[in-house]
Amino acid sequence: MKWDWIFFDADETLFTFDSFGGLQRMFLDYSVTFTAEDFQDYQAVNKPLWVDYQNGTITALQLQHQRFQSWSERLNVDPGSLNEAFLNAMAEICAPLPGAVSLLNALKGKAKLGIITNGFTALQQIRLERTGLRDHFDALVISEQVGVPKPDPRIFDYALEQAGHPDRERVLMVGDTAESDILGGMKSGLATVWLNAHSRALPDGIHPTWTVTSLNELEQLLCKQ
Repeated sequence: MKWDWIFFDADETLFTFDSFGGLQRMFLDYSVTFTAEDFQDYQAVNKPLWVDYQNGTITALQLQHQRFQSWSERLNVDPGSLNEAFLNAMAEICAPLPGAVSLLNALKGKAKLGIITNGFTALQQIRLERTGLRDHFDALVISEQVGVPKPDPRIFDYALEQAGHPDRERVLMVGDTAESDILGGMKSGLATVWLNAHSRALPDGIHPTWTVTSLNELEQLLCKQ
């Protein structure tokens, strides 16, 4: 295998991330029936906040609180408590994506594996434990702890430091978000694989080394190398 290290994004790359399901589950505890329309309203606030977070204009904490601000006022509950309840609900419904376990098993012992995620600490750690996949990874790098999110090259520098400074030509970054995973990998001099399961168009100026549509396809690609 030509890779010493392979880093993965977490949400929607290795694990399902059904935020609608998580929100429905969490709001039941507050006696709220969370509808598809509520979810649209939530995403209208949440999505731009993630862009701001990736661009470094807000912190992880600001994102986590601002996305629940209107619900906080409506329910008279602290936004931090709502965010914590949401992450707990997400941890309960988490599952590996199809092909993830097979892929990780196929790579075990052939390359060192790491995760670089913009997701939040509480969820990432619980989920790895619950899915039994913690032992597959030699490094877990979480933007909330590092202080900068992908695509900032500093989180990749930090990850490579944790990995013991491998040769960047022998490091691969795999992720589903072109604007953070692929752009960040490119800026850091790494080869990249874009997992494009939903036939998205590639944003201008972002050029993955490879594109795959499933983790099974990625497994075939890596096992050939």
